[in-house]
Amino acid sequence: MLSSTPLPPDPDTLVDRRRLKRQVSGWRLAAMVAAVAAIAAGVGRLGLLDSGEHVAVLAVSGLITDDTDRNRALRQVGDDDGAKAVLIRIDSPGGTVVGGESLFRQLRAIAAKKPVVAVLGEVAASGGYMVALAADHIVAREGTITGSIGVIMQTTDITGMLAKLGIEAEAIKSGPLKAVPSPLERLTEEGRAATKRLVDDMYDMFVTMVADRRGLPHARALELADGRIYTGRQARAANLIDTLGGEMEAREWLAGRGVPRSLPARKIEIDKEDEFWSSLVRSTVRAVTGKTYFSERLTLDGLVAVWHPDLWIR
Repeated sequence: MLSSTPLPPDPDTLVDRRRLKRQVSGWRLAAMVAAVAAIAAGVGRLGLLDSGEHVAVLAVSGLITDDTDRNRALRQVGDDDGAKAVLIRIDSPGGTVVGGESLFRQLRAIAAKKPVVAVLGEVAASGGYMVALAADHIVAREGTITGSIGVIMQTTDITGMLAKLGIEAEAIKSGPLKAVPSPLERLTEEGRAATKRLVDDMYDMFVTMVADRRGLPHARALELADGRIYTGRQARAANLIDTLGGEMEAREWLAGRGVPRSLPARKIEIDKEDEFWSSLVRSTVRAVTGKTYFSERLTLDGLVAVWHPDLWIR
């Protein structure tokens, strides 16, 4: 007679069942951790968590252009009571005049609420120095390259080359100064004078910034703003910076303004709304051509306050 008692599972089946349970438990735990991390990231992005007191750190590197995402992040820092001060790390040869001016204005708005200190790295020239002027205190290394106070607008005349190739460029313009300067036509004296007035106007803005922020007579600021570069030592002697050193000296200065050295430094995160698409384009160009994306210098147009960016990048 057959027994109705079920046979116990063999050892291999038991091992497989236990292994499956462990795997399911592992996946459940991983899913829970991912969910918690996503919620925490979302809450943090919305500013719902208490960030605690800290020193906000802004990294300014490469070529400086106007950046609406950066401006939005800085406005949030200005309104954040937890950010007791802002430390700017600058390592830049400059960029567009509008980019430098925009960042200068944003930082000055923050400085009306809390201390702002700048630490200059290897290069903080031209527009990079313009940004440093927004700080209440500027620190640089002895070998920092800074200065290069000035504005430049460059063009190229390729009409001679086109003529040799049998190519003639023609433009129908509403006025003689429309699209001047242009590489497709010779620069007239009238066009040269109009362009020079444009450059001089922005140069005067830059020199006025130097005079006002560094407490210099306008004539002295004009003398220093002949476009030359300075080492950190020379800049200190000329009163273009305040102290030689690095972040330690910057934190000491902040401590004298009531910002304890013990406060942690927290980098200002700038969320780029179009970062995904820009990254996709760069990746596609590299995949198709085998070459890197366009040089940052090629994206600059119009008035720039920059010191030899191509040489600096290499």
